[in-house]
Amino acid sequence: MKRKHGRIYQIYHVNAFEWLAKRNEASIHAVVTDPPYGIVEYTPEQLSKRRNGNGGIWRLPQNYDGHKRSPMPRFTVLTPADHLRIREFHKRLAPLLYKVLVPGGHVVLSSQNLLSHLVIDEFVSAGFEMRGQVARIVKTLRGGDRPKGAHKKYANISVSPRSCWEPWLIFRKPCQGLVRENLFRWGTGALRRESEHKPFSDLIQSSPARGQERRLASHPSLKPQAFIRQIVHAVLPLRTGIILDPFMGSGSTIAAAAACGLCSIGLEVNPLYFKLANRSIPALAQYTPSKVNGNEARPKRRHEIVGYHTNNFPLTKRTKVKSAILHFPL
Repeated sequence: MKRKHGRIYQIYHVNAFEWLAKRNEASIHAVVTDPPYGIVEYTPEQLSKRRNGNGGIWRLPQNYDGHKRSPMPRFTVLTPADHLRIREFHKRLAPLLYKVLVPGGHVVLSSQNLLSHLVIDEFVSAGFEMRGQVARIVKTLRGGDRPKGAHKKYANISVSPRSCWEPWLIFRKPCQGLVRENLFRWGTGALRRESEHKPFSDLIQSSPARGQERRLASHPSLKPQAFIRQIVHAVLPLRTGIILDPFMGSGSTIAAAAACGLCSIGLEVNPLYFKLANRSIPALAQYTPSKVNGNEARPKRRHEIVGYHTNNFPLTKRTKVKSAILHFPL
């Protein structure tokens, strides 16, 4: 397909592995994604159970302080066979991302404390350098539960700690030569600072997406724009290149990139989530997050988002937002 000049994002209703296998080498500059970590939680059977409220891997908590709590995956119920599938999933994914990334390109992906070691093993085995992780400080109601069936007898006991942070793993494809040489040739190899006097930090306060933002994109694992815009801002140090999200869901990464004036490509195999992304990307890109735990979303400069996709779902062609467009061919 001929790429038209000036388009800031593309989205594809496609299997990510098939798309990556066909993509040219060294044609992507960064990857930011939230993969399906339990693998099984986004199967049609498990999504049906989530919608119907009858369990499965999705934990269905009781109301808390008068508020209905959203279901969340129970990774503690995964079997050894599930762990093997997670390892195989990333063993297949990591080499494909390594192939399409330019030298010095970063991968930043959401992880889970109980499963991150499986992911790290496979990405390092594929040739990536481990470059640390971002701790997203987010208070949830995951973990901290008393023993099942004995919560009164063991009232002062928790089976696991209450989860208060989410790891986002950072990997880098090795640079060609020194970082400064790689920056000159490929525009990658480092992370963009928040300002001349403030480097990108590996500790970010971030509340869950709520209220209007959640209404704009009702995906079960929606990441808030106030957080994800800080990540996409960092991964293209010279603000040139293409960010890929191979598991875009409702398109929060693509929207964040558009809001920051950065070019991106999103892939999604689920037709319902792909339709949702068509609607939610322009809306989320225009969305101005409120102050979240002392962190503001990066200010947006004015431009017109231009996006398109490769199937028959309609997509708004021009949507006014505040951001700066980069004319980089996708």
